[in-house]
Amino acid sequence: MHLDKLKLFTIENKEEKKFLSQKTKEFDFKMFNSKELTQLINKMKKIMRDSQGIGLSANQVGLPYRFFIAEVPSKEGNKFYAIFNPKIEKIEGEKLELEEGCLSVPGVYGKTPRYEKITISGFNRYGKPIKIKAWGLLAHVFQHEIDHLDGKLFIEKAKELYEIKNQKDVHSI
Repeated sequence: MHLDKLKLFTIENKEEKKFLSQKTKEFDFKMFNSKELTQLINKMKKIMRDSQGIGLSANQVGLPYRFFIAEVPSKEGNKFYAIFNPKIEKIEGEKLELEEGCLSVPGVYGKTPRYEKITISGFNRYGKPIKIKAWGLLAHVFQHEIDHLDGKLFIEKAKELYEIKNQKDVHSI
C-alpha cells in the first residue's frame, strides 16, 4: 500500500465517479498490520482535514474497503471515529433535513433527509466490536459515509441542490 498515492476522488473524473458508485467490500484486518493501519488512518485524517471535511470513506481515497473516518464538532469538542465494516442496526425518529456537502462532489450542497437517530455496529481500529448510538449531525455523517460505502452519493437524496463557489468557510462530509 502506497499511502503517498492516496488522493481524494471526485465525480469530476469519469473513472473516479465510476469507482465511487461501486459498493465496497468488507474490510479484512489481516491485510494491514497495526502500524500500516495507523498510517492509513492518519493519512485519511490529513486528507479530510486539509479538505475541510468532517467525514471520509475509504472509497473516497481510492480504497475499495468498507470503513470510514469522521471528526464531528460537538459541545464537548471534536471526537474522532474510525469505523470498520459499519452497519446500521437501528433507526429512530423522524427524518431531519440538514445541509450536506461532499468532498467528492466539490462545491455542491443540498438539504438531505436522514434519520435523526441511529445505532451502528462495526469494529474499531483494533478489530474489536463496537456499537455507537448517534443523533443529530453525527447520525447524518454516519449515514452519509455508509451511503458512500454502498456506492451512493448524497446528491441522489438531496433536495434543492445548489453550488457554492467559495467553499473556504463551509464544511463538507
